[in-house]
Amino acid sequence: MTYLQKGTKEFKLANLALFAAGFIIFANLYITQPLLPQFSEEFHVSPAIASLSLSLSTIVLSVSLIFFGSLSEAWGRKRLMTISIFAASILTIALAFSPSFEMLLLLRMAQGFVFAGVPAIAMAYLGEEVDPSSLGVAMGLYISGNSVGGLAGRIIMGTMTDLFSWQIGMIVLGLLSLVVSAYFVWALPESKHFHPRPLKIKSLTQSLISHLKDPGLVCLFGIAFTLMGAFVTLYNYIGYKLVGPPYNLSAGIVGSIFIVYLVGTFSSAWFGSLSDKFGRQKVLFSGIFIMFTGALLTLPESLIIKIVGIIIFTFGFFGSHSIASGWVSFRATKDKAQASSLYLFAYYFGSSIGGTTGGIFWNNFGWSGVIGFISAFLITTISLTVTLMMLNRKAAFENHLQY
Repeated sequence: MTYLQKGTKEFKLANLALFAAGFIIFANLYITQPLLPQFSEEFHVSPAIASLSLSLSTIVLSVSLIFFGSLSEAWGRKRLMTISIFAASILTIALAFSPSFEMLLLLRMAQGFVFAGVPAIAMAYLGEEVDPSSLGVAMGLYISGNSVGGLAGRIIMGTMTDLFSWQIGMIVLGLLSLVVSAYFVWALPESKHFHPRPLKIKSLTQSLISHLKDPGLVCLFGIAFTLMGAFVTLYNYIGYKLVGPPYNLSAGIVGSIFIVYLVGTFSSAWFGSLSDKFGRQKVLFSGIFIMFTGALLTLPESLIIKIVGIIIFTFGFFGSHSIASGWVSFRATKDKAQASSLYLFAYYFGSSIGGTTGGIFWNNFGWSGVIGFISAFLITTISLTVTLMMLNRKAAFENHLQY
């Protein structure tokens, strides 16, 4: 059986379909992020409590990923992804009718569960169906769908909040997601290299433990945690900074700033191509340092410099994430769905911990405290990357001695 290769019709259809799935998940996952200041005002909650509308969703998502990744080994990839995106779309419409902040949080937790049906499975699908020589580009294109979705969700919510209300924004985005879900079902080719097997708890546990015994994979899981922790922290609290003095921007304008996600669409695909040419290690290192530079540039009071910093930070993040996530599929020689699930568990757990803990630094130290917190995450990311490079060099040296 042939694999999907760059330049073929099947490769294009598969990538457009997974681009659409990533769009739906991330548009709906981050819809509450630009609304945090509105939630604080409307429901009379602190920034850290308002951030739970995102953090609770991502923490449920992180735990559910392991379940869905394993379930897909028995039920198949496309079926579970289809259920996930339709359920996520319907729940977004339901959010518009939340009578209280507590009910909103419960619905967001339910969404966190169904969101899990796409990310780990999509990565496993690509790892199984795409030719290894085209995997970097394919993974980059999938990640770019995530960035476009995150951008669209935030802009729709910000614009609808200014023009009408955040509830109208939820309904509009939910209906759009249902349309895109129908396209996904039509476009995604059926798996050719997937072989279903019974769901056995014992074998699942053994598989997860075997991945955790690989120090290289553990480093990649740690990189996922710190990368996403840093990224979500910045975007959770930049809105509070910009709606206050001296900027006093509206929710719509703050939401439009998320258009910088477009650079993530470019950088994720570009970094994927660079990794195929120059190697993952060098490109990952570059992406992390780009993030660090962007974070520091958000410290000056100048709004223009802040926006430039956010752009650079976002560019580096999506590029780094595309490299690290693709590396997991490459390094895991078996049970790729479980390996991807563990990576994304760490990724979204980092989002939950970083996204909410950052509120403590915002309340006590302002924006400089938030950047200090982000810097600690990125320094840890660099340390993990250095460790991963050393492990790879050691493995290469041992293989050389064998021959």
